[in-house]
Amino acid sequence: MTLGTLIRIRNISKLSPFRMIVAPVTMSNRPVSRISLRDFDARKDQIGKELIEAAENVGFFILVDQERPSKQEIEEMFDLSAKYFVLPDNVKSQYPFIREQNSGWEKDAQIRPSTGVADPKESLQLQYFRRNTYWPKDLPDIPEFHGTCLKFMESVQDLSMKILSFFAAALGFPPSFFSDAHDLSSEDCLSTLRLLRYHGITGKVSDMPEWRAGAHTDFDVLTLLFQETGGDGLEVCPGREAHTSFAQGDDWTAVPARTGEITVNIGRARRMFVFIIHRGRLTSLRLGDMLMAWSDDRFKSLYHRVKAPRPDGNLKARNSMAYFNQPRPHILIEGPTKKYEALSASQYILNAMKRYYQPTEIPK
Repeated sequence: MTLGTLIRIRNISKLSPFRMIVAPVTMSNRPVSRISLRDFDARKDQIGKELIEAAENVGFFILVDQERPSKQEIEEMFDLSAKYFVLPDNVKSQYPFIREQNSGWEKDAQIRPSTGVADPKESLQLQYFRRNTYWPKDLPDIPEFHGTCLKFMESVQDLSMKILSFFAAALGFPPSFFSDAHDLSSEDCLSTLRLLRYHGITGKVSDMPEWRAGAHTDFDVLTLLFQETGGDGLEVCPGREAHTSFAQGDDWTAVPARTGEITVNIGRARRMFVFIIHRGRLTSLRLGDMLMAWSDDRFKSLYHRVKAPRPDGNLKARNSMAYFNQPRPHILIEGPTKKYEALSASQYILNAMKRYYQPTEIPK
């Protein structure tokens, strides 16, 4: 079995011995803390205290009043993303998704073990250090593609490192610990911007799937997810409260897609947090599996999924953007109490993906 074999299977619900489990969906109105980033430098101590308290005790919260990325930057990126995805497939496929590089364009190709089928979407993944080698070039009617993406990635990177500096301090690491591990200027930083477009289903209600993205956690350290007003569907379940496979039988909470907010979630390494930042479009920030391991389980990751709209809901295409903070390959993932064996970032991701996709293995 290879990792490539695991991930390429298109419908794992037909495989034995794996069986899809359909559990009743229960929803819960969990309280959500709102944390303002206003006057960031002057209020750093208070902001840090609120972030850590919410991460440890609540599991998800809302950030408001961020300076960058600004509302204008976010809107520019959504406009750019929309222009990209309406291009013909034969143009987008000039830079196909390369799994070993985690870069390029794919369509209807990502299978979730929680659903057994591919998410109905297309996406483009961009790594900063591949900007001159594997980013789309000469796109029709989008001459600003390169420059806008670079500016946006740099803004989101800055915000990510500000948030992670609080977690570094809480864990007894130097404030620059995560910044050094995610140095965007290095030639091997794996942090990735992913543009996503979930297919519109207008006129296709009879074929409408239940999920646009099946329940999952993220393997990285920190994920910032941007959404647009009207693109509801995001639901979260704190990993500490999950007791069933992929939390499918547990209580979930809907996180409305409101323009100008950042939903922050602490993710599951085995989990997600939800911040919501004001003055930009909806941004979901998730602490991923790696941070859970790096904190020796002090910070828990979060299950998340995207539910398809009801027949009387918004059936148009749903756009989102995700920025995945992933450490450089050689960086060791080891918590302050050394609860788990130290692993390099590259080995950690490989192991996590093997565990996650194990149910998709073709029987011998």
